[in-house]
Parts: sequence; C-alpha cells; structure tokens
Amino acid sequence: MSRNYEGLIVLNTKGIDGSIDDLVSSIGKELEAEGAKLEEVQQMGRRQFAYPSKTSDGGHYVNYHFEADPVSIEKIQARLKLNDAVQIQHYQTR
Repeated sequence: MSRNYEGLIVLNTKGIDGSIDDLVSSIGKELEAEGAKLEEVQQMGRRQFAYPSKTSDGGHYVNYHFEADPVSIEKIQARLKLNDAVQIQHYQTR
C-alpha cells in the first residue's frame, strides 16, 4: 500500500565537486533505488539555520514529493544517513 510523502532534505554543499543540481538528482536516484516514485522536486535554495550546528550554519534545502511504501521510508533514511552530503532529513505524509 503506497502513500504520498514529502521529504525535506538539507544538503551540506561544502566540499562538493559537482554542481548542486547533480547532487539533487543523485539523491533522487537513491530514493528511487529504494522503491520511491518521484513526483516533484522543489529546490528551495540555501538558507541559514536558526541555530548553527557544530559543522555548519546553513544548507541547501530540497523538498521531494514521492510515493512509496511505509517500509521504504526506513530504508531511505538508513541509506541517506550514510551520505555525507545529507545533513538533515525529515519525512511526512501528504
């Protein structure tokens, strides 16, 4: 049973060799590899955090709209935790 999800992912763009668009599309491919069907990708740009973390003071915000099974969300979170470019990730149903 698939559900519609919205995933807000904050990317750490420090030290990235390629462009931000390449990074956003590679994250989308990782979502699709875990069974998600991407519907829309909204790049919201670089924003400052309200409270700076130890590693940075902001990041590039990207909003992914996709359809996936609830079990796939856990797999997506585990996979993106291993990606150094992903600083924060949050998912909710739409």
